[in-house]
Amino acid sequence: MKKTIILSMILLFFLSTGFLLFSQESSSKSKKELTVEELYLKNIEFQILKEKAFSNDRDMKLSALDDLEKKIDNGSVGPDDLDVEFILEYLAMEGITRKVIENKRLINYFPEVRRRACNLLGKIGGERAKNALIAVLMNDDEPMVKAEAAYALGVMGSNKNDEVVKALVFALDTQDPTRVDNNYAYAIILALEKIAKKNNGIKNPEAYRALVKIAQGNYIRTVRNKALQVLDELRQYK
Repeated sequence: MKKTIILSMILLFFLSTGFLLFSQESSSKSKKELTVEELYLKNIEFQILKEKAFSNDRDMKLSALDDLEKKIDNGSVGPDDLDVEFILEYLAMEGITRKVIENKRLINYFPEVRRRACNLLGKIGGERAKNALIAVLMNDDEPMVKAEAAYALGVMGSNKNDEVVKALVFALDTQDPTRVDNNYAYAIILALEKIAKKNNGIKNPEAYRALVKIAQGNYIRTVRNKALQVLDELRQYK
């Protein structure tokens, strides 16, 4: 009798275990099928985004940026989404490092597209986004785009090996002192301030020199005062 009870219990155990394994496997398969379906839909969606971004039409590019901004703001994409980074990098270089010429005329020079792409690169973050923003800072010829790139680098806060600070200082030094841009200088100040806050200060003395240069430069009072304020803040870090 006891042997019968024990055998029944063992049989019941294996049956229940098998059922659980089967259920888990079925559930896993369902999840995998759902993931594949979502991935398929996502690929279609990003294919449409790419078509918009690669169009030569300015409004189509801005529409693509609108779509990407919604995704970034709701957290559905991040720095690991290479498709998103590729599109944003592409748009950030539009008309500068990537030029489309028709009848000896540049037809894809869209500063507003580049500016907005820089803003979103700063939001998405990551190493590739940082490198793209530095490239914009070094190569773009529009102060408003360079200002957005500088500010976006500050939002990210990354400064490994002083790479970002050096790029910001170099960008300031290459500005024509007789045609200074207040928004551009202010964006560089804010970027240095944000980087300092995220990294417990800035050790590179070039950052201090850049702020002094702005404080003594041909800028409006608001910009010069902000440079002095950030200088005082930097002194407090140890």
